Amino acid sequence: MRLIERIRDGKLRLTGDLTKDFPQYAILSHTWGADTEEVTFDDMVNGTGQDKPGYQKIKFCAEQAERDGLQYSWVDTCCIDKRSSTELAEAINSMFRWYQQATRCYVYLSDLPASRVPKHVWEPVFRKSRWFTRGWTLQELLAPLSVEFFAQGRRLGDKHSLVREIHEITGVAIPALQGCNLSRFSIEERFEWAAARQTSKEEDWAYCLLGIFGVFIPPIYGEGKAHAAHRLREEITKVASRHQSRHYQSTVGR
Repeated sequence: MRLIERIRDGKLRLTGDLTKDFPQYAILSHTWGADTEEVTFDDMVNGTGQDKPGYQKIKFCAEQAERDGLQYSWVDTCCIDKRSSTELAEAINSMFRWYQQATRCYVYLSDLPASRVPKHVWEPVFRKSRWFTRGWTLQELLAPLSVEFFAQGRRLGDKHSLVREIHEITGVAIPALQGCNLSRFSIEERFEWAAARQTSKEEDWAYCLLGIFGVFIPPIYGEGKAHAAHRLREEITKVASRHQSRHYQSTVGR
């Protein structure tokens, strides 16, 4: 895992690949624009990309983190070297944990007005935000303890103060939004939370749910959504069976 470090004069740079003893960090949740608009890993390494529209999200995340007393942040567009299939696979299977371990998660809503307006004005737009329709943002909503919503830099609230609205928009149970262990909810209920969500790559619909079910599978792009979802369900069944077996053995051994 690499982090973005904010150094003197507000400049940003990537850390090396960290394997343990992570510093506290903030993490960004957002929806992607066109590939040409987003800042890449190479941009960060080469010190380029500041003229891309996506740089504003990275800058916002780092600046908000600093306001919250955090020197480090993480953004998926530029902290993963996606040319490495090994690194990408590791990131996909680690993503839920990375969001879970973040000190703060900032949701950057690019389709809401940045101007200060009353809640009754911005709430209808909030409910229709593209962020609520994407596959990857489900785990980004559920995994972190602290999730704050921003309209291009203006804070709207967090997942606790907006819990009723988020429940109505997403159908996710309020206890799940409040941090209840996801294993308390049935497999089918968790699948229902994701049913209408979309991903740019069809296989990602399954891969983005790995952490929500606490399982690991290697990504195979090109296999298609149906096959990826089948592998996901197979792994969920295997893990559930192992848990039941261990529970039975511990009960018999008493």
